[in-house]
Amino acid sequence: MIRIINPTVSDDLRHGRGLALDLGAGRRARAGYYGVDHIELPGIDIVADLNRPLEGLPDNCADSVSTCHVLEHVPDFLGLLSEIHRITRPGGLIEVVVPHFSNPYHYSDPTHVRTFGLYSFFYFADEANQPRRKVPNFYLPIRFHIEKVSVRLLTGSLLSKPLVRTVDFLVNRST
Repeated sequence: MIRIINPTVSDDLRHGRGLALDLGAGRRARAGYYGVDHIELPGIDIVADLNRPLEGLPDNCADSVSTCHVLEHVPDFLGLLSEIHRITRPGGLIEVVVPHFSNPYHYSDPTHVRTFGLYSFFYFADEANQPRRKVPNFYLPIRFHIEKVSVRLLTGSLLSKPLVRTVDFLVNRST
């Protein structure tokens, strides 16, 4: 069960205004977004366990949903994807940032429960929206339209930045 702390969220829902939600916001909710987290912290507007249905948020109530370095922590990933799809309005924007499986920090965090690669989200897209390498899309009945997938490599030093930018460009040009 979710708990809406900020009365403005309830007011927006009552008046049918589309919400902008930052799932797993932690201490730094994205500017212009309502912060959603499982712990009531300063700046959190909605307390919710992302492993459970987002009851209390009606269908098609969000214009945009953002999540940054959160999905790799959620055991019920498929359930959360279904809920994000349910609460996002048709044509709404969903922005996801997750660590690529090659990121060394990904493996050192004991709270990470899954890895992601370039094709991970195409498993939830129509085949026509997938790149040349097709992947199965039968895990959920819902479909997302993938607009962009990109990889950003970590830089170790000032000298490596130009090389990393070049590799980023080449990798992302092929996605």
